[in-house]
Amino acid sequence: MAVRHQLIERSPEAVWAVLGDGSRYGEWVVGTARSAPAQGTWPELGSAIEYTIRLGPWTASGHTYVRRCEPPHTLELEVDSGPLGTARIAIQIQPWDRHSLLIMDEHPLRGPGARLHNTALDAVLQLRHRRMLGNLADVVEHSPRQPGEAA
Repeated sequence: MAVRHQLIERSPEAVWAVLGDGSRYGEWVVGTARSAPAQGTWPELGSAIEYTIRLGPWTASGHTYVRRCEPPHTLELEVDSGPLGTARIAIQIQPWDRHSLLIMDEHPLRGPGARLHNTALDAVLQLRHRRMLGNLADVVEHSPRQPGEAA
């Protein structure tokens, strides 16, 4: 299991505004070249976004489904990467003074990733999450302030 946290110097509502926009995942999720709505209204329960990842000349597509949504504090997703399998990503957003503490927990559910899951895979996920959560903090912290949000 790969669990990582990030302090984001904005309110939980500001963090949720970015997480709640399925078209913005390409701005902060490492490897994602594009994301777009696929079904339902993101991030309602059962809705999905479609994404494309690009690693050099190689591209692949997949879907991310909302399995639990409690704005602005909890978002649980299931990422379906086709033949690579699926993974659960749980995101918790806690108020931290006037900022947010974001905790991300990811682990494989099905497919080769689940069968081959080990500490080496968790170490790779930790590196990916460090960069991804840093990207998310940058996107949120540079987004326009929400009405009534303290500076």
